[in-house]
Amino acid sequence: MKKLLLVAAITVLGANVNAQEFRFGPKVGFAMSTIKVDEKQDDLEKRKMDPKYTFYIGGMAEYKINDKFGFQAEVLYSPLGAKEKIDGVNAGGIYFGEQTKVTFGTLLVPISAKYFITENLSVAAGANFGVILTAKQKTVIGSDLISIDIEDEDGSGEIDIKDDIKKLNIAPFVGVEYMLENGLFFDARYSLGVSNLSNDNSGGKITNSFAQIGVGFKFGNN
Repeated sequence: MKKLLLVAAITVLGANVNAQEFRFGPKVGFAMSTIKVDEKQDDLEKRKMDPKYTFYIGGMAEYKINDKFGFQAEVLYSPLGAKEKIDGVNAGGIYFGEQTKVTFGTLLVPISAKYFITENLSVAAGANFGVILTAKQKTVIGSDLISIDIEDEDGSGEIDIKDDIKKLNIAPFVGVEYMLENGLFFDARYSLGVSNLSNDNSGGKITNSFAQIGVGFKFGNN
């Protein structure tokens, strides 16, 4: 009987500890996104487009197995992408150039394993599974006197390139997080795009990588 009560007490205590180790909450932040294009995609030299500075917003859930290890899953939205400025020519004393901006409206599902260096400081490694919901490209041809948008049919200045882009962007990442005693936390991570996003059968490759710095709040007992 005593053994049975001891087992029951341990079970209840373990369930209580597990409940205390589950946390969830919102997070928002700043993202710097880049796109890398190889020479087979457009017959140009391999290049990395200029960074696009954007945001992300969503929520997270964390489950700690013990004092040192845990798992985290998130659902975020971010308009990732990149931009590029192509130097033009000087024709008759007038300079002509071209600027292009690509935007991937992406639903991100990061899943990671965490190691807690201290109670408040942790490092993480995992993978970002990004579902590209929308893909737009805006190109502006400009001169010293005037700029012209290359428009689509609705006159928005953006061209829908979703059919040219694959829907899944897998990006392994590493990151670090610091949490205050009240549940407020700050984190930073870098995700390396490894998926070829190009639907071009010529063998070209497009990858999207991004860095994130964010802030959030965890509900749950410490």
